[in-house]
Amino acid sequence: MWGRAEQQDFRSRIRGTLLGAALGDALGAPLAGLTPDAIREAHGPHGLTGPAPAHGRRGAITSVTQLTLFTIDGLIRAHVRRDTGTWHPPTDVHRAYLRWFATQHDWGPDERRKDNGWLAREEWLYARRDPDRNSLTGFADTVLGTLARPKNPTARDAAATARSAPFGLLIGWEPALVLQLAVECAAQSHGHPTAYLAAGAFAVIVHGLTRGDTADAAVQRALGLLGSRPGHQPVTDALQYAVAAAAAGTSPTPHHNTAGSAGVGPAGAGPDAAAPDTAACAPAPDAAPDAAATLAAAVHCALAADDVPHGLRLAVNLGGNSTATGALCGALLGALHGETALPAAWLAELEGRATLLELADDFALEMTQGPALHTPTTAAPGWLARYPRG
Repeated sequence: MWGRAEQQDFRSRIRGTLLGAALGDALGAPLAGLTPDAIREAHGPHGLTGPAPAHGRRGAITSVTQLTLFTIDGLIRAHVRRDTGTWHPPTDVHRAYLRWFATQHDWGPDERRKDNGWLAREEWLYARRDPDRNSLTGFADTVLGTLARPKNPTARDAAATARSAPFGLLIGWEPALVLQLAVECAAQSHGHPTAYLAAGAFAVIVHGLTRGDTADAAVQRALGLLGSRPGHQPVTDALQYAVAAAAAGTSPTPHHNTAGSAGVGPAGAGPDAAAPDTAACAPAPDAAPDAAATLAAAVHCALAADDVPHGLRLAVNLGGNSTATGALCGALLGALHGETALPAAWLAELEGRATLLELADDFALEMTQGPALHTPTTAAPGWLARYPRG
């Protein structure tokens, strides 16, 4: 049974996770693909220090946040559909991703689809915001990618990881099950072990933070669960170095070694003390960082952060995949500190804030009071209209 204080804390952490991820995504959007040198040339020696225009406005989100919203939608639908006796969350999340894919090619909501629920009827989501190629190809048909037959088996970028924070909000689940669900859903578009295991590790870290663990304890739990997974070494190595570097006050930098697997190595000199928000590490010039390196950079920035704005500035000014790094770091800090730690001035400009809050509160309601909303024999009509069982 949930007490009132527990429900309030859980809702604050859900809001913090989703809003923090969206803030990091929006902060990184103007910097996507830029090197640290290019960022400093455009925004000064401290790099980007606050929201800047992208996609025609300040605070604009990208496909990272779009997909995170549909992940939450799919998880709520999975719990509602459990009343039917059918329980396979990867299928429900996959259906949600197919609804996201429709937003990338349709002009607007299809009013004939009564089973779409409310999120797919949000017109502002029908916009292409730099979707990654692997997500587009992964959800271009109705075939469900699985670990046995994953979609895009060479895809190792961080897009699947960046949409996976919601799995960590399933605090009633055991961490091993959270890892497994995140891994299975990541393989629907990103079939390389580095990509789907990074998604699983990230979800477990968010899960620990949401349940009140310290950041170090949450990372250590993820490392423990990764150890038995084939292909875990790039993710394990990257996370271990990030934790050690944060503890030592040094800066990791994403790179690709000669074997082609991702790792994290020392960046050399630490950050300039006079410019704490300037990027201290950067992707290698020959390739963008993969999911392991991106996750490790976000974890390092979260561990090194004095507060949420500081951590987000550190993350996005690394260059490269700034939206993913920013979103991962923002989710971690939001799960750790809750919504009240987020910068109010940045939230005021955040695109889709009302939708994010509505979905966050619906998720909290489903997780804490689901039996009062629906059972196999009864259901609140308004809830089923929002989250159909079909």
